Parts: sequence; structure tokens; C-alpha cells
Amino acid sequence: MAKKVLVVDDEKTIVKGIRYSLEQDGMKVDCAYDGEEAVGYARANTYDIILLDVMLPKMDGFEVCQQIREFSSVPIVMLTAKGDDMDKILGLEYGADDYITKPFNILEVKARIKAIMRRTSKAEAELKVQTFGDLVVNEEYRRVYVGDREINLTSREFDVLEFLVNTPGKVYNRSELLHAIWGEGFPGDERTVDVHVRRLREKLETNPSEPRYVRTKWGSGYYFQA
Repeated sequence: MAKKVLVVDDEKTIVKGIRYSLEQDGMKVDCAYDGEEAVGYARANTYDIILLDVMLPKMDGFEVCQQIREFSSVPIVMLTAKGDDMDKILGLEYGADDYITKPFNILEVKARIKAIMRRTSKAEAELKVQTFGDLVVNEEYRRVYVGDREINLTSREFDVLEFLVNTPGKVYNRSELLHAIWGEGFPGDERTVDVHVRRLREKLETNPSEPRYVRTKWGSGYYFQA
């Protein structure tokens, strides 16, 4: 999926140059020319990164950054024409992730953008790895480990485990699990859930008859014990 960038600067020639260069790399680019417009774009859209000039009409870049931070953690790179280190430090204190001093080389801008996007993607992937004792569930790559041993789960077995681990302690009856994982139009019956839970236990548990992770609340359903 193409990365989406918001470029904010009141100098239209700079915006035009950045936009052209980023689009040549396959990115989607929106442009704003004052602070209020920038906040509006950031509220209405989801971006992978924002390039934000410090000196803007209506609202300066620091205030824009501060307002965006109230509702979004999108990476923000400040663009400043000043060499004053206080401006750079202030920008970072307001929640910016990096800064670039004008005049800049567009290759430097692109390199900074790509570096930040790599870090962001890595952090998101790491957030999708959940650890419970010796059980590790990697939702990004759909892989499961018990200790050093990788567990070979079918796609549906992984779906059941993933669904349960994301709401530990919450009990789901068979009907709820069937509809959530197999969908409303699934022609099978609720015993399908029992079969998949049994197989999960056989693969994950040292003693499947006394499970540590996928447990039963008698008369109610199944839940994950974190």
C-alpha cells in the first residue's frame, strides 16, 4: 500500500518540489498551506508522516504540532529556515520526531522520511507480538512459539487463538466464537469450535486436560488465561 504524506508549507514552490519528488517514489501526497488547513487535513485523514514548516500563516508549526498530538501519534518532521537550535529543540518538545533545516536537499528529506517509516513499521510489528510466559504469539507473521519451539497451527487454529488472546479473561460461548471467526454464513455447527479448541490445547499445552492458556468456564464457554 502506498505511503501517505502531508506536506505543510506556505511556500508553494517548495511544496510543489517535495510533492513531485515523493510521488515519483510512489507515495500519495496531500498539501496544506497554513496551520489551520494542516490541522484539518490531519483530523480528516490518516498519514504515515507529516512534513511541517515552522513559519506558517494563521497558526505556526509548533502550535500545529501540539494540536495534532492531541489526537494523533503520526510521525512529524519539522521544516525550519532558521539555524537557531532553540527552534529545533522547541519543535521536538512539542512532539515532533525530527527536524530538517532549510535550504535542504530533497534526497535528505526522502532519506529521513524512509528512515522514520522503517522505525515506525518495526515498532508496529513489535506491538503485534504478545508474550504470555513461554507462549509467544506473533500476530504480524501469524506464528506461535512455546519456549524455543515453533507450533504449527492451521489458519483457523491461529484465528481462534488470536481472537482469544486479544481479550484475555473474557469468556465467549461457542456461538460467539463461531460467528466471530467463521462468519455468520458458516454452514457448520458449534462443535467446530470444540474441535479447534481441542487441537489448540494438544499443540500448546503440556497437559491438554489441564490447560494453562485456552481454558473452559463450565456452562459458559472458552477464554484465554493470560
